[in-house]
Amino acid sequence: MYLHEAKEKILLALKNRHMCLIIGECEVKYVGRASSNLPKGKRLVMIKADSSIAIHENRLIRPTNYMVGAMISCEQGENEKGEHLLLLTAKKLNPKETIAIKLSSVESINSHDLPESNDLRLTGSEKELNDALMDDLSFLEPGLKPINQQQVFRKGICDIVAEDAKGRLVVIELKRRQADYNSVTQLKRYSEQINKMKGIETRGILLAPSIRKSALELLKHYGLEFFSYDFEIGERSKIKGIGKSQMKLSDTFK
Repeated sequence: MYLHEAKEKILLALKNRHMCLIIGECEVKYVGRASSNLPKGKRLVMIKADSSIAIHENRLIRPTNYMVGAMISCEQGENEKGEHLLLLTAKKLNPKETIAIKLSSVESINSHDLPESNDLRLTGSEKELNDALMDDLSFLEPGLKPINQQQVFRKGICDIVAEDAKGRLVVIELKRRQADYNSVTQLKRYSEQINKMKGIETRGILLAPSIRKSALELLKHYGLEFFSYDFEIGERSKIKGIGKSQMKLSDTFK
């Protein structure tokens, strides 16, 4: 497909707020809280009506790169060798982040007008798991007692605030899916706010089925704790098992 044709199709999909699926050879560069580069390769780029963009490879469920609530643009350009390319850019201002996708060729583009739906009904929601934890926190560690649920802060809502056997406050952030970088920074922010408000030594516990390697590195750097859990789904969610992370940073979390 000619690049100018690809550009027009992408811009039309963006204008109409359609889901757009692009397959082509591309390089991807991310700059923001960290930086990363994907070398040239064939990938799927997915743009949705909610201004999210994701880059997928032919492996794993999670995208290799993604951004939500982005300003997305598309224009033609050239690389350092003077070769024509299509530059797809996604930007956020707060925090400041950019994903630059350089498409050297486009194999196919498909756009679809998919109606938005709010009909999804979750069994085993975070609220149900929160309630299960509020019933009994002692299986996380002896002497751990819940104090408050859904503590509201200026920038978010903390799942659970508890007190441990030594009288320290414990902020617990529960994730129903794999914990990522944002989960760790969220927990750190809540822990610091509780500590500032109460003036008491405060711990932070991230509770999730698994955690990404980069997130675990950051969590350990901040002196926070991670517990993995499993749960079963029925009429009411039930947490089946808890394990305190003794993982090494060399372990794989995908």
